[in-house]
Amino acid sequence: MEFLGTWLVTAIATAAAIALVPGINAVGGSFLGPVMCALALALVNAIIKPVVEVMSLPITIFSLGLFLLIINAFMLEIAGSISISLFGSGIEISSFGAAIAGSIVISLASMIIGPIIGE
Repeated sequence: MEFLGTWLVTAIATAAAIALVPGINAVGGSFLGPVMCALALALVNAIIKPVVEVMSLPITIFSLGLFLLIINAFMLEIAGSISISLFGSGIEISSFGAAIAGSIVISLASMIIGPIIGE
């Protein structure tokens, strides 16, 4: 049940990023796009992100943690590509700057929405 709550929070946060960031567009519908991207983002964050964080630990420490923004943007780019190729819907990101802005919006929206829903 916890996964469904997290998925819902991430889907709402992804929809907020689509609405607020000019370079992020929904593919496959304004409802299905964020939902499928949230599913792909959960898979990417569970499988790929821990490995990348461990491998980039020296540069993350050197940048005082700011490199984690780059990692989050890269994970969002990967999740967008995976969701479109696997599910036929997701998000399309036009630039890496849009991915950075989108990852910031998704993080902030998740921090705000999570406690409201109970996650």
